[in-house]
Amino acid sequence: MELHTSHVQLLKRYLLLCAGLAVMAFGVAFSIKASLGTSPISSFPYVISVITPLTVGNATILMHCFFILLQILILRKEYHPIQLLQLPVAVFFGYLTDFGVWAVQGISCNTYWQQWLACIVGILLVAAGVSCEVKANVVVLAGEGVVLAVCQKVPVKFGYMKVMFDVTLVAVSCIVSMTVTGTIHGVREGTVAAAIFVGLTSKQMIRLVDKWKKNAAVSVG
Repeated sequence: MELHTSHVQLLKRYLLLCAGLAVMAFGVAFSIKASLGTSPISSFPYVISVITPLTVGNATILMHCFFILLQILILRKEYHPIQLLQLPVAVFFGYLTDFGVWAVQGISCNTYWQQWLACIVGILLVAAGVSCEVKANVVVLAGEGVVLAVCQKVPVKFGYMKVMFDVTLVAVSCIVSMTVTGTIHGVREGTVAAAIFVGLTSKQMIRLVDKWKKNAAVSVG
């Protein structure tokens, strides 16, 4: 009976992860639609989609594959094969992102305030998706996986390393974009807003969910 219960709980966690990835993918799609710059983690795939025939989703999958390889190279014998689940997660997330981009293509963003509205929706959806990913606690996206791998080898807190990782990714995106096209694509004021508010918003969402669960448990008790 306990084994059956644990399997059900694990299934629920994976379903929560899938829901979070879907919400996050639509958040990325809205940020692309806003044309005010994508979130830091999506900036490089977006640039690649601009300069190559690849879609944002396909570029995202390739980037995550590279991040998985980096984790293996960094951790070597300490790398746990279970983390290879990041690969199907990356594929799922990539195709969901392309679907999201297709689904929101009919939305109009002709004015600056409409662009910001789409950008804010994107930030809220990405934050909600991250919250689901954290609460599911089964497997992280490969981007976070690289940061965690580095933190295992270097005595730096995850938060600081995550900021350095995002800044590096945005810088690389700008350099590649400028080198190939002569202008910067995918990095604007919306990128800064996402960098600041996605993490803060997801933390508040997690806190509210935990508080709601605690109050619900007290009421039932």
